[in-house]
Amino acid sequence: MNTVLAIFIGGGLGSVARYGIGKFVAINYPNVFPPATLFSNILACLILVVFVVFLGENYASGSVFRVFIMIGFCGGFSTFSTFALETVQLLEQGNHLYAVSNILVSLLTCIGIIYFITKINV
Repeated sequence: MNTVLAIFIGGGLGSVARYGIGKFVAINYPNVFPPATLFSNILACLILVVFVVFLGENYASGSVFRVFIMIGFCGGFSTFSTFALETVQLLEQGNHLYAVSNILVSLLTCIGIIYFITKINV
């Protein structure tokens, strides 16, 4: 039960953090390109990989804190479904260059972060 509660609380906190970033970006940086989703996904990847690489050895794979961060917070904070929707909306609006840029920047940056940070620790 502690594991489920940790995931529930982490997911809620991650979702609220994602909402806050979305509101902040919408107010301060209105743009065609969806930077809030990109920022949230990149930050979630950074949090996840820093936890796994630098702190992961200190926590057993089933620890409550590990599932709180990895499944709960990062799962609630990152948002692949919103990324997919915003990309489709860009395509429907005729913003093909933004849509392709969104795909490339999101995937290459997030995968690159995970790859390079894991290589730093090796």
